[in-house]
Amino acid sequence: MAQAPCYREPPTFCPTCGAGTVTELGGLKAYVTGPPHSKKAVLMISDIYGNRKKKTQSVADKVAGAGFLVVAPDFFHGDAANPSNPKYDKDTWRKNHTTDKGYEDAKPVIAALKAKGVSAVGAAGFCWGGKVAVKLASNQDVQAAVLLHPSNVTEDEIKEVKVPIAVLGAERDNGLPPAQMKRFDEILSAKPKFDHLVKTYPGVCHGWTVRYFVNDTFAVNSAAEAHEDMINWFEKHVKCDK
Repeated sequence: MAQAPCYREPPTFCPTCGAGTVTELGGLKAYVTGPPHSKKAVLMISDIYGNRKKKTQSVADKVAGAGFLVVAPDFFHGDAANPSNPKYDKDTWRKNHTTDKGYEDAKPVIAALKAKGVSAVGAAGFCWGGKVAVKLASNQDVQAAVLLHPSNVTEDEIKEVKVPIAVLGAERDNGLPPAQMKRFDEILSAKPKFDHLVKTYPGVCHGWTVRYFVNDTFAVNSAAEAHEDMINWFEKHVKCDK
């Protein structure tokens, strides 16, 4: 049986690579970067490999450069997926780290941000995190959401979305093929006066926005395009109260 896309080419972990710091927020340890007194924040919800990856922290820093306070919590409590560990069991890991639990863990983080004076929050969900982000978007816990190569997001969940949402998918993703992306677009387009973006990036595979080879110019440029689309979406929809 072919290996699932998330488990191919595991990333390099580098907890000290980013420009931000690690602190506790809402009961979770989190990588935090960006202007500390910003009224606008982005909650970054990682893939199964957690928030200690160099590229994940780099993306957080890039979003922070647009003026957002970016928080990337450790939703796995130090137990990010690690297929190279002989003791790692994928099924057990999945049972211990459900997206339902991730959603419940995200709410206190958002509350902590608002207690610090943040008035507008967006959510960016990568792979595993995409399903958490869509739950936040369905319950209006955030002002806007971006799903990047999300895993296991259903049409019913897309139907429940109530805030502006962008879904960024790969042309080569067995878990979210272009035909499914088209269905998401049809569902969101049927909502009256509802702003959304459904975009499929040609020539890339699942996970391309945070797992790519730096010497592959096409991959680097495709990831950068997705990052820019994400930032533009948040700049458009995550705005402070007047």
